[in-house]
Amino acid sequence: MTMPVPERPTTRLRRLIEGDGIHVAPGAYDGLSARLVEESGSELLYASGGAIARSCGIPDIGLLGLTEVAARIEQMVDVTSLPVIADADTGFGNAVNAVRTLALYERIGVAGLHIEDQTFPKRCGHLDDKSLVPADEMARKVRALAEARTDPDFVLIARTDAIATEGLDAAIERAHAYAGAGADVIFVEAPETVEQIEEIAARIPQPKLINMFHGGKTPLVPRNRLRELGYRLIIVPSDLQRAMITAVRRTLEAINRDGDSGAVREDLASFAERERIVRTAEYLAIGS
Repeated sequence: MTMPVPERPTTRLRRLIEGDGIHVAPGAYDGLSARLVEESGSELLYASGGAIARSCGIPDIGLLGLTEVAARIEQMVDVTSLPVIADADTGFGNAVNAVRTLALYERIGVAGLHIEDQTFPKRCGHLDDKSLVPADEMARKVRALAEARTDPDFVLIARTDAIATEGLDAAIERAHAYAGAGADVIFVEAPETVEQIEEIAARIPQPKLINMFHGGKTPLVPRNRLRELGYRLIIVPSDLQRAMITAVRRTLEAINRDGDSGAVREDLASFAERERIVRTAEYLAIGS
């Protein structure tokens, strides 16, 4: 009996963006958080460059190099069956660097990436004082990626940070140029009002990604409303990490006060639960 061939992650992601639904990709930053995202029932996983940087104890201002980021993304891809959308920053340089980034991400098994039009080194999209490369330079980079991918289903997402520096009209003009260069999905970063979110949707017919997290420049809009507007992907980059920070601080407070974590035991996963998540028994059974 011939077993069916599993659908490739790239094909699964492409099928989702070409439908009329909307799909949420929580942001992960290491193998454990990736396992938790899959366990939660999520359809997709977002490998957040900002969360990866902060997990190293440094800010999201372009301090990590390609191989450092790719090594962490590979950890996530290895332990989840979910399609992974990976942050590729600016491609880590010019068009040549971006093509190398794409090749590495394809080898790792990423389903899609987003690349942005900031100058290198970049900074978090919700920080101030960003600077952009010319639109035609970014379009050339997108075109180079579209021509270089070996899997035609690999999803290319073009992000523009132009709202903060050039205004909404310029951001939409850039988005059109990037779509024309071969981007499958458009990501206009950091709209500041619901009206801007709606105008982006009205003026950009291509599938769109939006960044939704509490406390950023972009107001939170209900998922169904975003779907009606034509957004197909929602990323929530850093909220899992922010939750982790609060939980760790609470536990450390108990440890430093009492010498143990008994006071917060109800907030802790059990030893057995932790080992189940990382599949200790499955690994130990190999070769036994």
